Amino acid sequence: MSVLVLAEHNNNKLNEATKKAVTAACQISNPVHIIIAGDGCKNVAKDASGISGVDKVLLADDVIYKNMLGEVTSNLLLDLMGNYKYLVAAATTNGKNILPRVSASLDVSQISEIISVIDGKTFQRPIYAGNAIATVESTTEKNVITVRTTAFEAAKQSEKNVVIEDIKATTNPQLSEFIEEKVSSSERPELASAGVIVSGGRGMQSGDNFKLLESVADRLGAAVGASRAAVDAGFVPNEYQVGQTGKVVAPELYIAVGISGAIQHLAGMKDSKVIVAINKDEEAPIFEVADYGLIADLFEAVPEFDKELEKIKK
Repeated sequence: MSVLVLAEHNNNKLNEATKKAVTAACQISNPVHIIIAGDGCKNVAKDASGISGVDKVLLADDVIYKNMLGEVTSNLLLDLMGNYKYLVAAATTNGKNILPRVSASLDVSQISEIISVIDGKTFQRPIYAGNAIATVESTTEKNVITVRTTAFEAAKQSEKNVVIEDIKATTNPQLSEFIEEKVSSSERPELASAGVIVSGGRGMQSGDNFKLLESVADRLGAAVGASRAAVDAGFVPNEYQVGQTGKVVAPELYIAVGISGAIQHLAGMKDSKVIVAINKDEEAPIFEVADYGLIADLFEAVPEFDKELEKIKK
């Protein structure tokens, strides 16, 4: 019962999320094949061919796949699914956009954001903003699955590369077109893959005050995140948002500053290895999940923390 994994990439580099999806795929069934759909992405295919557990790489290299438009990529996957029992992808923006289209066309229920594989038909996934874990059993022949990457380790690189098979592009249904992509540039780590994250909430009071967190983050080599309340208030852009409707993260260290700990935010960060909370409200829900809590005014505590980090760095 072979598994097809949709690769996440930018046409130049394979995203680490793909390796985590491969780990889940290997636990589901074998053999595991990866599909690379993009434009000028032979280097991506070469990287994918060296992932441990992968038996074959399929390469659809055509300009119509350059931006992984949902309508075009889902058509390609539908053509391939005649040879596969499972379609697996990381629960990224692309995965959440493309796989539901395939699922609907196959007339099967998608199994979303699994965090554990019990067997080839039984999976676990979080529900109620992560407050409960549902065990789901599939009864269909075809299965479409997205993987919560924070729950799986990245597959290792193998000493040998598997075969790369070129496949023809499908027709473009012309249902959508790519206009532009606006990506914020930063020297800090990407939020979803950062080892350390410093996040601010409504308690930051304004976007200007996020400079306090940025200074700390730069000293720690960390990414900067935010709660939905801070994003909705216009303090920081949407890409900073951590939570159920933002990015789900699991860094080694998560520092929550001025974040009360709404259930939706906790759902996106409570798998962090160590959680530190700074809040002046001693009854804030964030302290229930924090490993270390500091009840203090953030406008006093954070600058002091920053000064101590500066001393250590010197």
